[in-house]
Amino acid sequence: MAQGVFITGTDTGCGKTEITLGLMHRLQQAGLMVLGMKPVASGAERTAQGLRNADAQRIQQQSSLALRYEQVNPFAYAPPIAPHLAALEAERPIQLGPILSEYDRLTELADLVVVEGVGGWRVPLGPRLSLPELVRAMDLPVILVVGLRLGCINHALLTAESIRHAGLELQGWIANQVDPDMSAREANIETLRSRLDAPCLAQVPFLAKPTAREVGSYLEGWRKLQ
Repeated sequence: MAQGVFITGTDTGCGKTEITLGLMHRLQQAGLMVLGMKPVASGAERTAQGLRNADAQRIQQQSSLALRYEQVNPFAYAPPIAPHLAALEAERPIQLGPILSEYDRLTELADLVVVEGVGGWRVPLGPRLSLPELVRAMDLPVILVVGLRLGCINHALLTAESIRHAGLELQGWIANQVDPDMSAREANIETLRSRLDAPCLAQVPFLAKPTAREVGSYLEGWRKLQ
């Protein structure tokens, strides 16, 4: 089994965190030691302990071992804006070194580390750094979360093309319904199946209040990570 997997999405709000948590739960139920990481997060609250992002905290809590927040989320920023803009405003640039160091430490402790991205696939992280460079440096295969809504086919095909253009492995994709009233849901999924050169690992229906257990129950495709 690979030491880690990277979860990216077609856009912001496609359900990356819910899929990350569900996959962690599913793998844990299979007896694996699973840790999570969200290297970069914007939209963090100021606390007595420092900046804390809600999604990163959920990943921290889902991990099989107690981790320091900074191990899960090395770069947290307060404003809910694009990470490179948040980093510029905070005068704290995103750097690969600290992220890779924390990731390497987690791989020494876990059977698998599930790493969640930020925003969509091509989001900038700095003047000369973007998400694909981070994933390449971490040497991780990619799982694409497709948020099922109007426009998802175009977003998914462009994202998959970009992942492969970056020389990275698209291990599979997960159809995650984020619009409860989406028209032609099954037809959209079949179109994606026929055009995405990667397996569909799971289909997750719209869930009003998803839990890691509930999402995990739909993720049979985790076996393809082995």
